[in-house]
Amino acid sequence: MARRGPVATPPVHSARMTTERDPETAPDPGAATPPDGNPAATAEVAAMFDRIARAYDPMNALISGFQEPRWRRRLVALAVLETGMSAVDVATGTGKVAASLADRVGPFGRVTGVDVSNGMVSIARRAFADRVELEFVLGDALALPLEDASVDAATIAFGMRNIPDYGRAFAEMARVVRPDGRVVCLEIARPGGLLGRFGRLWFERIVPFLGRLVGYGDAYRYLVTSVAGYPAPERIAEIMREAGLVEVAWVPLSLGMVTLHTGRRP
Repeated sequence: MARRGPVATPPVHSARMTTERDPETAPDPGAATPPDGNPAATAEVAAMFDRIARAYDPMNALISGFQEPRWRRRLVALAVLETGMSAVDVATGTGKVAASLADRVGPFGRVTGVDVSNGMVSIARRAFADRVELEFVLGDALALPLEDASVDAATIAFGMRNIPDYGRAFAEMARVVRPDGRVVCLEIARPGGLLGRFGRLWFERIVPFLGRLVGYGDAYRYLVTSVAGYPAPERIAEIMREAGLVEVAWVPLSLGMVTLHTGRRP
């Protein structure tokens, strides 16, 4: 799938689109997307990420224009973690965000990475097997396998748009965070103007082409529709407030191509 103080920014509006899909291989966000959730079945999404797990990191680097490490550093900084603290990274994928959080809390802290994809979790476990403060578990973002108020921060990077109920996901993240703890969400956005037109060209034409080159055209067509169906940043901020978070703010990165939302559990 970061926290800091409020940042005022101009509204950024998202658009919807539909594309062809192979019903046997890719989940379908579709034109009838509910306003606050991805209608693709969780099992379908998990199966898709199982298939692309080995290609996920190199494709992420390419699709992000090699900006992902910089975005990840911003997210981790906004988590405001210190040595000995704890965190959960939701939709952790191959574990890079969780590992970066673990760097902050050190060997006496604790970070749990949760993902619905067994393929992703398996890669993360192998990659970070030597990190005593870091564990990866299979789990659903709508029912996190953690106790109430058990961590100091909860993060999600590029995973929220895959979840069927954004409000419930933010509520779960708020549930497991201690009072005054932070919830942070990093996600792709769709800026307006010239940059927005470039972004649409990139995501709607180039990304699916790259996906076909590596043999995962269906998955990267899904990426296009999941980005197109995701709410604008100001609506995500509203959803976070509705989930009980306070001091909600968001900041654009890379000229608005991605946004970082932060909120605090009161």
